[in-house]
Amino acid sequence: MTVGLGAFFLATIVSLASQGLVERVASILLAVSLLLTVILLGVVFDIIGVASAAAQEAPFHAQAAKKIPGASQARLIVRKADQVSSFCNDVVGDIAGTVSGALGALIVVRITRDYQGWQDNFWPGILMTATISALTIGGKAYCKRFAIEESTRIIALVGKALYWIEQFTGVRVLRDDRSLRRPKERKGLEDDRQGK
Repeated sequence: MTVGLGAFFLATIVSLASQGLVERVASILLAVSLLLTVILLGVVFDIIGVASAAAQEAPFHAQAAKKIPGASQARLIVRKADQVSSFCNDVVGDIAGTVSGALGALIVVRITRDYQGWQDNFWPGILMTATISALTIGGKAYCKRFAIEESTRIIALVGKALYWIEQFTGVRVLRDDRSLRRPKERKGLEDDRQGK
């Protein structure tokens, strides 16, 4: 329910912003550049989602002990791989796919309106849909192996990015659920482990 509502509002904001930009941009080339940026964003987040599921937590423990910036964040990304993967692959990925389709349709409408050589938008629409699908699906498929093989490096980079975001904004992006428990709850869990 929470993910669905969050996706609804996020998609609404991104769609309004991107479509508003396309309608105001004078050049078709700039509109196409915005479309390619949205597709690239979907591919990048897909890489992060796959890498979070493939990475191991162990390499980041020693780094976190040495207080290396981003190591704690990277460890949390791996620990919460199901949530991170769901957000990156499902929420951001699907929104990027939906928005790119809408932007593609707007670009086709502008092309058929601005260039007299096109009598209708049937073939330009087919070509745009095929191109968006090829770039999105092909990009994600091409990067899957890279995401798995380089998962530790990718998550380390994302961890550093989150570290600097948190330093700049003062907002924790990911929280360790264990640190949120009240002292009595932690004591009760410890007693259960010790058989008390």
